Amino acid sequence: MAIAVLSSGITGLNAAERALGNSAHAIANIGTQGFQPSQAYFTESQPAGSGVSVSFQAQQLQQVDGPSQTDLAKETTNSLVYEKQFDFSAKVIQTADQMLGSLIDIQA
Repeated sequence: MAIAVLSSGITGLNAAERALGNSAHAIANIGTQGFQPSQAYFTESQPAGSGVSVSFQAQQLQQVDGPSQTDLAKETTNSLVYEKQFDFSAKVIQTADQMLGSLIDIQA
């Protein structure tokens, strides 16, 4: 059980890190003409409870020479959400580590 929880926490860390990187990329390109940011979508891995994955969907290119389509307020909010997801996944890993330590102590 603790191993599955540890794996779930690791996939959560990876997904949050990738989504945060995507958001940072959008913010970094806010001044780039015609930039179309990608949207992050989180999905539960199969079988249920085994972790989380993230995929990205790019927006359709509408104006090549227009201003960046990055919404700074949205990306800032997303960054805060992804940071909290990362923190939560780290807590899950910490708890799984403590559980494994307790199991090892019981066996010893």
